[in-house]
Amino acid sequence: MTTPDTHGAGEPGHELVAAEPIADPGLPEHLPRPTDIDPKAERRAERQVASLFMLSSVFAVLFCVAYFALKIGKDPSVFLGMGASNVALGACLGLALLCIGVGAIQWSRKLMNDHEIVEYRHSAASPEEDRVEALAALDAGIEDSGIGRRPLVRNSLLGAMAFLGLPAIVALRDLGPLPGDKLAHTVWKKNMRVVQDVDGAQIKPEDMEIGQLVNAEPQIFFATNAEGEPEVEGTALLQEKAKAAVILVRMLPDDIKDKHSANWGVEGILCFSKICTHVGCPISLWEQQTHHLLCPCHQSTFDLADGAKVIFGPAGRHLPQLPITVDADGYLVAQSDFTEPVGPSYWERG
Repeated sequence: MTTPDTHGAGEPGHELVAAEPIADPGLPEHLPRPTDIDPKAERRAERQVASLFMLSSVFAVLFCVAYFALKIGKDPSVFLGMGASNVALGACLGLALLCIGVGAIQWSRKLMNDHEIVEYRHSAASPEEDRVEALAALDAGIEDSGIGRRPLVRNSLLGAMAFLGLPAIVALRDLGPLPGDKLAHTVWKKNMRVVQDVDGAQIKPEDMEIGQLVNAEPQIFFATNAEGEPEVEGTALLQEKAKAAVILVRMLPDDIKDKHSANWGVEGILCFSKICTHVGCPISLWEQQTHHLLCPCHQSTFDLADGAKVIFGPAGRHLPQLPITVDADGYLVAQSDFTEPVGPSYWERG
């Protein structure tokens, strides 16, 4: 595109003259790098890059050492007035990543092909011929990188990336202590009474009508310490109650298809975990006529008349049933804890 030169326009003897476009400066002459013409320089650069990758591996290992060696908590290790653990972990992980980044830059600057490539951008998708050409250029780039014929650089990079996974694995420990067998048990115990979750009222069989559903929980009495204060309270108490949440339903005994399930009930009253076995949503949508219990999150449907089997939805297994009976005072109580883990399925479930 030219721009008219209007200098002197309107004056006698002057005409509008179009300025010449700027000439294409082109590309400067390609100058070889020392590593392109000197085999010693090339090998030296290769060793530098590999050293950076191996140094990254060292910092990744030091991250793991610092994680276990430096104290945290009430009497932490201190460095320059700061927590030594945080300083060491941050520095080691940062230097591990930095060494990989610097090594990759040095690799590309000193060992990879540095010839300039011009590619014109098109507004539409390229034709098939251009795509084939692009793949060929990619293969050429891989060949130019020398990753196939530079095993020292390649293997040191792979080693650095592998060692970089160690800090991630070690840091998983900070997610909390391993659950052990806690996922397989709740606070339900033999003769623990079943009470309503709203007001804690104890329940007798005659208190429930046919077709009724009651949201319930265990009547928990935790031991107290020397000062008379409960050992479990606040959030911990709420967590225990949430995991042990149940529903009570009453149906005609003849409607119960699963005899094993009926043996764990009282006069047609059955008790099941309230936690969906899909992702753990609380369930209480009850269809009296069909004896179906629906999860509001993903519509998993359980047939409580048939051992709470899954008849629809993504849940992978039935709802665990809590064996119940009545105590000497006629109140509903648990026969034992659940005989299987409650909640969503997980990989260690037998």
